[in-house]
Amino acid sequence: MKKLMLGIIALATLPGSTLLAQNIVGIWQGTLTVNNMPYRAVFKITTTDADKLTAVMYPSIDQSGQSLPAGAITVQGSAVKIPVPGIGGNYEGKVSADGNTMTGNWTLGDQTLPLNFTRATAQTAWAIPEPPARPKPMPADADPSFEVATIKPSKPGQPGKAFRVNGREFSTINTSVSDMMVFAYGIHARQVAGGPDWLEKDKYDVLAKPDVDGQPNDKQLKSMVQKLLADRFKLTFHRDKKELSVYAIVVAKNGSKLTKSEGDGNGLPSLFFRGLGNLPARNATMADFAGVMQSAVLDKPVVDQTGLSGRFDFTLMWTPDEFQFGGLGVKPPAPSDKDTQPDLYTAFQQQLGLRLESTKAQAEVLVIDKVEKPSEN
Repeated sequence: MKKLMLGIIALATLPGSTLLAQNIVGIWQGTLTVNNMPYRAVFKITTTDADKLTAVMYPSIDQSGQSLPAGAITVQGSAVKIPVPGIGGNYEGKVSADGNTMTGNWTLGDQTLPLNFTRATAQTAWAIPEPPARPKPMPADADPSFEVATIKPSKPGQPGKAFRVNGREFSTINTSVSDMMVFAYGIHARQVAGGPDWLEKDKYDVLAKPDVDGQPNDKQLKSMVQKLLADRFKLTFHRDKKELSVYAIVVAKNGSKLTKSEGDGNGLPSLFFRGLGNLPARNATMADFAGVMQSAVLDKPVVDQTGLSGRFDFTLMWTPDEFQFGGLGVKPPAPSDKDTQPDLYTAFQQQLGLRLESTKAQAEVLVIDKVEKPSEN
């Protein structure tokens, strides 16, 4: 028995043994080189009251002091895994025997790059810039309209489309009246009935500012676009109900993998594609997520049946097929053996703990009564 105990003690003290995990609490800083450009990155690792590891990452302190929460950290001997679900990134490294350096790789999407960290001291720690100031919100009880709105035909043949908010300024690029209705009323293009052909074919760029100071919340922004459609396009419609083929988002059997957002609960969500099949989401509700999937990616309305409340940060990465992204006016290449990301349905389960199901449901339809081409600016 004595020899057995001595053997266990000796094994536990071997460098790199998986029986003893390295203490990685502290500040770790390293430089990631992307396209010959250096980006200084920092991990701040602490412990919770429950004695679990937690961390935040500063992906590039030379660009911003914005931090991102890490997911569940795994330490096994000298091996460390730190996921950063907010951007779909993952760090894997090994801590040196003296505990002062970590050598490994940073993976984001299909790109894996070397990233080595050094444990910082009070004297060597890099200064973290202040995070960007949040825009002052518009009063919650305000009922704004666009004070100034310029509507111009888009450049012919321009691919894609976008809706953007920069402080008080709202803009769209390459959007049809149908696109604006989808955005303003939270519906799918198939839920718009009637109207002339140009409702979908004619594209416009919009630049507008509200008549109330501050950044609008989601409800206020959509209300202003509704008023813009009524004022400048003379849009009127009535509502009806119709059974439609839809996609339902539901929670998978093993539960959701989503991370609760620490953003402003009344603020705007951020759902901007970094590429086809790369969707980072910040401060987004499940209704926001369903909305962007139905307006940009899928060919049917998408309904949220998860029962999940609140706002979340996550990144969804998948290999799109040629039938997706019709809402953006683009066609992805056919999947090939070189693609590293799963298909959309698999990605939903693996990355989010959700499922996408095809079903039928009663859905609201907006039936066009009247619409005109936009009035002069």
